[in-house]
Amino acid sequence: MHQHYLIHKPYGYLSQFKYELKRNKKLLGELYNFPEGIMAIGRLDEDSEGLLLLTTDGMMSEIVRSKKVEKEYYVQVDGIINQDAIEKLKNGVEIGFNGKKYITRKCQAAILKANPEFGERGKKIRDERHGPTSWITITINEGKFRQVRKMTSAVGFPTLRLVRVRVGNQYLNDLKAGEVLEVSDFEL
Repeated sequence: MHQHYLIHKPYGYLSQFKYELKRNKKLLGELYNFPEGIMAIGRLDEDSEGLLLLTTDGMMSEIVRSKKVEKEYYVQVDGIINQDAIEKLKNGVEIGFNGKKYITRKCQAAILKANPEFGERGKKIRDERHGPTSWITITINEGKFRQVRKMTSAVGFPTLRLVRVRVGNQYLNDLKAGEVLEVSDFEL
């Protein structure tokens, strides 16, 4: 019987359970007593936060990582983003990937009317003296390395904070940073 978990990955943690390099890194296993054979489905980089699905079922990992399953992110960007930049994001932008140029697939993107309530991040982003920021939502069904960050930079609005809020029909909801919830199955 496989086990499945939702976790709100906090800022500063790696999406893994073992780290072979010598540097001291925070790992997901420090947050909860997970069963043997647990794996993160997809990744959020160390400075990204939000919904991460964990499972002991390798086949489930393949399903979630497929292009059929959408991933939605709330992104705080540097500056007040405009509709022109949003349209560019929606239509696909050129980013670097594995040393080559890559055009992202069409996606959903919009400016958030109100700032989301995620609480303070482990490390302060910056203060208001450095200029205004704005929040957008981006929904993609692909996941290249640091793709969302590269996309917002490509349209002139670098990412300051990135929080994944949805994978398929599974939502972050009210999970607080570091909280873990065991579920019987994923809603995809």
